[in-house]
Amino acid sequence: MDARDVYRTIFDAIAESVERTVDGLSAEQLNLRPFDDANSVAWLVWHLTRVQDDHLADAFGHRQVWPQRWSAEFALGLPEGDTGYGHSSAQVAQVRVTSADQLLGYHADVHRQTLVDLESVTAESLDEVVDERWDPPVTRGVRLASVIGDCHQHLGQAAYVRGLAPHL
Repeated sequence: MDARDVYRTIFDAIAESVERTVDGLSAEQLNLRPFDDANSVAWLVWHLTRVQDDHLADAFGHRQVWPQRWSAEFALGLPEGDTGYGHSSAQVAQVRVTSADQLLGYHADVHRQTLVDLESVTAESLDEVVDERWDPPVTRGVRLASVIGDCHQHLGQAAYVRGLAPHL
């Protein structure tokens, strides 16, 4: 098993978890915020997908999936480059979906692009610096690790909110 296989396995598991987390939920359940300042399942899944889309597009040097179709489809009224990082409660409230299919469609497109990205991964390419704004500069391997961590953290939160939904 090489690095590509490891990353594919991880990102496939993330995609499966996204599907399990949102599958069968109504728009009302997806948009439910269990407390005034809490995140909804919709926001959490949108955010983790936006981060994966944004960060990997930058790390692999291609255009994001979001502006090609999904920005217009979601029509959130947020800046096109917004990933949700640092959102206020009011901004979180703007991220509303009409169905699970919206979230699943966007994530599926990002996942397909991620698998294409991973085809070019080599041991050497993981050590290439992709972001010099940090000290130390961020390599492609570190960026992949940070995206994976972000996805898992937000998937756990979304699963928790999903579990709360029937009780609220």
